[in-house]
Amino acid sequence: MNISDALKTVNRLYIETAPLIYYVEENPTYLDKMDAIIKQVEETSIEVVSSVITLTEVLNHPIKQGNSQLEQEYRDILVNSSDYRLLPITLTIAESAANLRARYNLRTPDALHVATAIEAQCDAFLTNDLGIKRVSEITILLLDELDLTEEY
Repeated sequence: MNISDALKTVNRLYIETAPLIYYVEENPTYLDKMDAIIKQVEETSIEVVSSVITLTEVLNHPIKQGNSQLEQEYRDILVNSSDYRLLPITLTIAESAANLRARYNLRTPDALHVATAIEAQCDAFLTNDLGIKRVSEITILLLDELDLTEEY
């Protein structure tokens, strides 16, 4: 499915950690796809949300490496940008995550991400984790399965 079609009916998109890392750190395999997704978000009224867990996950590597510039890039996008809304983990989300974890055998962070997306009433969940694809409560968009729209 091409990116435009995948996002056509999406008003609220949850972007989890891996796609964000691909975008910020300019992963050559995924950068064009992420650029297309971000462009569509910016050109439409798609709201992007994520969990505070994303901040924990993306800051780990730059902190270990002492890369304060990369740390700040992540903070600028996740905390200081009007394009992203970070959501807290609530009791409701934690309980929902436990159910998702039990039902789909998800790792705790993945279950918390999915539960946050569901609680936030996201229309789709962008990931590149094939294991999350088995979740049926929300539309899962796997980056590896999305195609760039060809322009003629």
